[in-house]
Amino acid sequence: MRHSERHRTQRTGWLRASVLGANDGIVSTASLVLGVAAADASTKAIVVAAVAGLVAGAMSMAAGEYVSVSSQADTERADIARESKELNANTNQEREELMSIYVQRGLDRPLASSVATQLMMHDALGAHARDELGISDTLAAKPVQAALASAGTFAAGAALPLSVLVLVPHAALIWGVAGSSLLFLALLGVIAARAGGAPVLPSVLRVSFWGALAMALTAAAGALFGASA
Repeated sequence: MRHSERHRTQRTGWLRASVLGANDGIVSTASLVLGVAAADASTKAIVVAAVAGLVAGAMSMAAGEYVSVSSQADTERADIARESKELNANTNQEREELMSIYVQRGLDRPLASSVATQLMMHDALGAHARDELGISDTLAAKPVQAALASAGTFAAGAALPLSVLVLVPHAALIWGVAGSSLLFLALLGVIAARAGGAPVLPSVLRVSFWGALAMALTAAAGALFGASA
């Protein structure tokens, strides 16, 4: 019989990085545009700042994701290597440890002992990595995947307010970029919720609120320093 349930846990790695990248791309670029525009800069200066922000932000996201997820992967590998040594040195103790995990999850001791024995005969290290350490192929850290997803989605997100900046007249720039960016953020919230199987409204409100706050504060800072210049 085919298993018809569809789970989205395997998406958490790239989905988290993608949502983070796109959100940062929209928010940081729109905020940068509004901050520079509020300081009475020319359209050319604003475009240059936005393009520079897109490139710098995409590379920063890629580097940051790669470094942080690589650190997570290093920790996972170290834990697995340590567990492998413990299995070689104390097989019986490790079997008891695995059995106790299954007892805590609701199995009676005879069944837990049988399950632990059979799993260790099949793949002892895999069983301990999954059930003791919480490490599996589905949830394992993937640095390159996270870096590419973050950089690509940041650039895609940043391109949205940048395109609006190029299309709208200078007089309508601030309101055009701010309004369209909030719309883009709301759409991102919908896409992220749908992809992850989560409720849509909280996701939309979350990204829209923090995006609006970031843009408002940056625009205020630009206006303040522009007036004092």
